[in-house]
Amino acid sequence: MIELDNKTTLKVQESFLNKIAQFLTNKDIELLITSDDVMQKINLTHRNINKSTDVLSFPYEEMPMSPLGSIVISSEYVQKGAKEFLHQESDELALLFIHGLLHILGYDHEVDNGEMRAKEKEIIEHFSLPSSLIIRAEG
Repeated sequence: MIELDNKTTLKVQESFLNKIAQFLTNKDIELLITSDDVMQKINLTHRNINKSTDVLSFPYEEMPMSPLGSIVISSEYVQKGAKEFLHQESDELALLFIHGLLHILGYDHEVDNGEMRAKEKEIIEHFSLPSSLIIRAEG
């Protein structure tokens, strides 16, 4: 189940994101939707990168009853991506959520041999979503 903290005016279809989460895990996930300014501060604090980004993932140490981790998504990136790729904001949010969730689950497209891309593609097709971040980057 998703524990949503939406600090923006972005509309979130929480039930749809919960379906995606339940497709991959039975653990709780914290989801923060925030502004680019806050995202930049989080990125600087945790990755020493002084700029905003679309999605950040923070896996938690495995403990009984603890959430799987936290996903932070920039509402501005959701809006820009939806406009640029001509799809709904809800679709862009779902794509970023999937990307972040796969990172929490241990996938890493920067070092793997295509496993994350394949899993992302499987989920996207299952939920009839448009192209993912990895697929767009490779295209």
